[in-house]
Amino acid sequence: MADAKRVRPDPVRWIWYSFGGKLPSRYDEWVLHDVTARTWQLRHGVRSLVQISPGLLFLLVPGPMWIKAMAILGGAILAVWYGMAYAEFTCEHRAFKQGYPLGIARQRRKEASEQMSADQQARYAALYRSEPERPESDAG
Repeated sequence: MADAKRVRPDPVRWIWYSFGGKLPSRYDEWVLHDVTARTWQLRHGVRSLVQISPGLLFLLVPGPMWIKAMAILGGAILAVWYGMAYAEFTCEHRAFKQGYPLGIARQRRKEASEQMSADQQARYAALYRSEPERPESDAG
């Protein structure tokens, strides 16, 4: 049902959002989904790569290609490393910028994790902890 209210931004707005910009209020539900979805870490990693993409302009600088490529690779590794290290805080700040209270993203991810864990435990119990079916024996 929340999908009906969730409006995804167009590519230009998404790039703006990736660089840390605030989206108009009609995208609030999408932003909260973006920072709390099951794939929130992957989404954050993609945003980190978009943020460092202007570094590819370094390829236009004169010089040996292998030096430029290694410099870009080293910068990309460091950027993604630090980006993922602070992913939780950055995502929390993104939700805060959209008007949500601090801590909402962490709370939603925790609730989803607990629900998934409860569902997994219930499936396990139903599959492995139930009484085995006993065949009916013929009495006569």
